[in-house]
Amino acid sequence: MDFYTVILRQSADYWVALCLENGIVSQGETQDSAIGKLKEAIESFQDVYESRSNVYCAPVPIKELHEFLTVESKEPGSEVYEFRAVYA
Repeated sequence: MDFYTVILRQSADYWVALCLENGIVSQGETQDSAIGKLKEAIESFQDVYESRSNVYCAPVPIKELHEFLTVESKEPGSEVYEFRAVYA
């Protein structure tokens, strides 16, 4: 089980979860749902990553992180974010 850094962002009626270590994204109606789906995606990705040599994995570049944090932002400071440690 590995430790991952996750940013949660509320977007309309759902939550989006972004893993900073590998760029995997998920969404759900609640924070817990988004994180649960993200854990499943991380575990599936790890299986593929460990079994194949041509799979790319890298941390999220700062430009993409900025885009994730500012997409759909109509008013400065109107977005809701949360950082979490996730074990998957």
